[in-house]
Amino acid sequence: MLKAEIKAEILRDVVEIIQTIVDEVKFNFEEDGLSLKAVDPAHVAMVELSLKKEAFINYEAKDTELGIALNKIDQFLKLSSPSDNVTLEHVDDENRLVLKVNNITQKMPILDTAGMTDPSVPQLDLPINVKILGKHLQTGVKASQNIADHIAISVNKEGFEMFSEEDEDSVKLSISKEELEEIAASEDVRSLFALDYFSNMIKSVDSNKVVTVELGKDYPIKLQFDFADGNGQVMFLLAPRIESA
Repeated sequence: MLKAEIKAEILRDVVEIIQTIVDEVKFNFEEDGLSLKAVDPAHVAMVELSLKKEAFINYEAKDTELGIALNKIDQFLKLSSPSDNVTLEHVDDENRLVLKVNNITQKMPILDTAGMTDPSVPQLDLPINVKILGKHLQTGVKASQNIADHIAISVNKEGFEMFSEEDEDSVKLSISKEELEEIAASEDVRSLFALDYFSNMIKSVDSNKVVTVELGKDYPIKLQFDFADGNGQVMFLLAPRIESA
């Protein structure tokens, strides 16, 4: 059972974040809020998201799993403005989710969740922990997009760097430790990642939001940030591209 009301802009944020990884996902609505985990088909990237019930205007739910095609909610939200209130309703044993905004009601089918397992989140003890503004990551991605299809991220005690190189072209973004919100680096680390995946993840971050970056040599990179006035939390994991010797 689910009956909830939420600002359109918050629901839009949820959809945009998850769409960076998958097109379909299982929403878990529980008494204390929404949660979900998903891995992309290539098993390169993972997202974990939670949204407390305090992020909703009204919220009533109990152990409800709903398989959702994200493009359907995305299209529905185009009928709303960010400040509109959206209601979501689902009654047990019915195979449709009902969404309402203003004078519009849309009913959409629920997908079978049998193949939508909750992936386990790997426990990583990474030597680098950096807090950096989203705008710095977005600038580094933008600078790299015309250079190569990969991006190297390196951190030492003096700061944070994003670097791309292809043939004779190269570009580097350097952020000193003074420009970072926080840095804890027990060793020097450099790892390589697919730019398209990393770019999609960074697109979902507000430019003024602080992102926690955890990194280790040839380990997945972990990106964490909040949204919805701190009532929503997001964690991305992206597997590295192993550089040839």
